[in-house]
Amino acid sequence: MTDLKLLAHLETFLTDARKEKFAKVLAQRTKHFTVATEDVYQLHNTSAVIRSCDVFGIQEVNIVEERNSKRIDREIAMGSQKWVDLNRYKTVHACIADLKLKGYQIVATTPHTNDGALHEFDVTKKSCFFFGRETEGLSEEVLKAADSYLKIPMVGFTESLNISVSAAIILQHVTTKLKQSDIDWQLTDDEILEKRFDWIKKTIKSYDDIVARYYAT
Repeated sequence: MTDLKLLAHLETFLTDARKEKFAKVLAQRTKHFTVATEDVYQLHNTSAVIRSCDVFGIQEVNIVEERNSKRIDREIAMGSQKWVDLNRYKTVHACIADLKLKGYQIVATTPHTNDGALHEFDVTKKSCFFFGRETEGLSEEVLKAADSYLKIPMVGFTESLNISVSAAIILQHVTTKLKQSDIDWQLTDDEILEKRFDWIKKTIKSYDDIVARYYAT
């Protein structure tokens, strides 16, 4: 059970501007959409995807590290990993199974199929957008498990975009369309309270000491 009195006490250590920022950002956060990256080799690509998720209000990012296991590049993510929840998986099978249990359809982003142009995408369904390796794209396992396929229409000689650019384009489009709909896309009250605690903990350096003193009095 959430200790609302403790939360109110902790928030006295925040500036009014910081509290207003938390409230404003949380009002735009969603778990209706999420993103998964599959064994992305270039560290800055994963970091840039996380940054785009933060910018467009995606609260969770799923990182599959079956072949490549690297720390998130903090400089490129520019601190966004503090505000976005990272779910890490050792296999793509485990990632897909977990996402399906949470009610997400698997959306494979690929330029090599005629299905699913971006402007036609149905935003009413809970969806996880999968982005693959820089040179190989998504694995056969993801492509076979996918419930739908999505591509960004392109008219030039280049067949594909960098994954971080693709993610930004897709997320900007689907989140804008989502927020224009009547779908209940926002975080629940409990999820918002959880994030308020989490973000305060990541903001206040003496968080543990403050909590200990609070319960000692």
